[in-house]
Amino acid sequence: MASSLAAFPSDGQLPRSRGRGLPAHALGSIPLLRLLAPRRRSRRFAAEFSTGGAGTVTGGSRARGGVDVAAVAAVLRDARTAEDVENSVKDFLGGCSGQGHLPLQVYTTVIRGLGREKRLDAALAVVEHLKRRGGGCVNQFVYNCLLGAVKNCGEIGRIEDILADMEAQGVTPNIVTLNTLMSIYVQQGKIDDVFKVYADIEERGLLPTAATYSTVMSAYKKAGNAFGAINFFVKLKEMCEKGELVGKNEDWEQEFVKYEKLAVRVCYMTMRQLLVSGQNPVGEVLKVLFAMDEAAVRPDRRDYERLVWACTREEHYTIAKELYQRIRELNGRDISLSVCNHLIWLMGKAKKWWAALQIYEDLLDKGPKSNTLSYELIMSHFIVLLNAAKKRGIWRWGVRLLNKMEEKGLKPGSKEWNTVLLACSRASEASAAVDIFKKMIDHGLKPDIVSYGALLSALEKGKMYDEALRVWEHMCKVGIKPNLYAYTILVSIYIGEGNHAMVDAVIQEMLSAKIEPTVVTFNAIISACVRNNMAGTAFEWFHRMKMRSIHPNEITYQMVIEALIQDGKPRLAYEMYMRACDQGFELPAKSYDTVMDACKADGSLTDLTTLGPQPVTKVEPIRIESNSSSFSEIDDLPICSHYFGNTGMYSSYKYRMAR
Repeated sequence: MASSLAAFPSDGQLPRSRGRGLPAHALGSIPLLRLLAPRRRSRRFAAEFSTGGAGTVTGGSRARGGVDVAAVAAVLRDARTAEDVENSVKDFLGGCSGQGHLPLQVYTTVIRGLGREKRLDAALAVVEHLKRRGGGCVNQFVYNCLLGAVKNCGEIGRIEDILADMEAQGVTPNIVTLNTLMSIYVQQGKIDDVFKVYADIEERGLLPTAATYSTVMSAYKKAGNAFGAINFFVKLKEMCEKGELVGKNEDWEQEFVKYEKLAVRVCYMTMRQLLVSGQNPVGEVLKVLFAMDEAAVRPDRRDYERLVWACTREEHYTIAKELYQRIRELNGRDISLSVCNHLIWLMGKAKKWWAALQIYEDLLDKGPKSNTLSYELIMSHFIVLLNAAKKRGIWRWGVRLLNKMEEKGLKPGSKEWNTVLLACSRASEASAAVDIFKKMIDHGLKPDIVSYGALLSALEKGKMYDEALRVWEHMCKVGIKPNLYAYTILVSIYIGEGNHAMVDAVIQEMLSAKIEPTVVTFNAIISACVRNNMAGTAFEWFHRMKMRSIHPNEITYQMVIEALIQDGKPRLAYEMYMRACDQGFELPAKSYDTVMDACKADGSLTDLTTLGPQPVTKVEPIRIESNSSSFSEIDDLPICSHYFGNTGMYSSYKYRMAR
């Protein structure tokens, strides 16, 4: 059963023994630690067996006496009993210088090989053969090899039997035995048992080896305990500085490189798990990063980049900025371009447009060289911002965006210029629309129907009717065919001039061009009538719309109600409001207040309680027209507007999060 992390030493401090021996209830499933009588061995003894024992054959295919070890292993692969082993090795006894037995080193090498081939039954048969042979043939090294074979085979359930047999043979474990036992517990996920074994190593006076410390680090990795791994690494460094680690400093320096990599790996896995979890990981991930800084655990660029790829949600942008800054500080030009593109995408998803622009600016100034994807990503962000400017009519901001694009080597196309023109139209800025239209042409771009439509709309709202008609004539002259939107603006222009005959002519021209007028067309006509105080004409066009079987919408009713109030007909305005409500339309509070105030001022006997309560004013989010589903609405446009209004803020913006 995997151990609970509640009892896990999260601070990295390893458990200390409480006396000569540990009580049985504290040892759990570790019978080996209960049965061992001798508590201390010499350093020479521990070192000898930690490296495989004196005179051990660790490589090659032949051992002492000229015996072919590979051939012996081949004939023992299918052995199941001690008799099978004895019968199989008879043919090899002739090369043993008259000893009558194969050297022990041959058998230990064979046991290890059988473990690698996952033939545990054969390895157990070899040990049984050695037990029958007697003469101290089964020793610590034999059982260590057998435990290693069990680990390789994955048959962990046999550990208890082997430990019991080891006790029966009177064999005391050494550091290799306990290292192997710890690694098996790591493999099983029994993390608290790993630390119990480590505590017993210290109690017995055995000298931990590099493998011991690596196994402890692996336990922290298995548990996903980044802080425990960091603290343990710091403790090892302190022990090394105090000379408490036995061995050459050069050897330990090489080991510490491995330990640091293990610590980095543990921290990486912990932070990645936090990032992919459903909870907000920002605080916890930053804690791990800062703990690594304090412990001088230094990830390399690739570790940071792998974490950047794990940042995929909007709330990850803070972590992504921190990681990006760290990569740049290591070696800015070595950062992967794909990582930069991912960061630009992520910052846009989080609506941190200025941060995305900073990353793109770094690509231009520091490298690596941007590619087509970089260009398309940053262009998509500009388009989102331009669409937001269009929605709110912030045309000056749109112009600044165009200037910023050109400053960074981005070439705005007709779509981008049209967006700013539409912003001017929404803001009723006729002169600004004319200037932008001219600049668009000066940049070598050919205006299309959208460009002309936006310019016509701005001129119509500015009541510059003559200029608007000249633009219409020029548009037709250059071969741009009007669409429904353009015709709708044209009828609004003629309504503004009071030229009703031309309005009818435009409607007929639309029908000839097989462009059917819609509710939008009639709404534009009615709105133009209301703006020009032509209430009667507005109501007349409302009836003509109904005659064409075009159903009014909320905007239609709003304009007609306003027209009736202008015409001094509050009773009709009241009836129009009630009709709209009966049809399921939700008119704004402005229409409600207009009808209520007009009826009260007129002294009408209308029962105003039938209007019901005042509608709640709804603040609709600005929807972004974007090909990417990553952007739904803009929440922080004022910040962006301030940002682009102050170019110095752009260059001085700091990524580093205040610690």
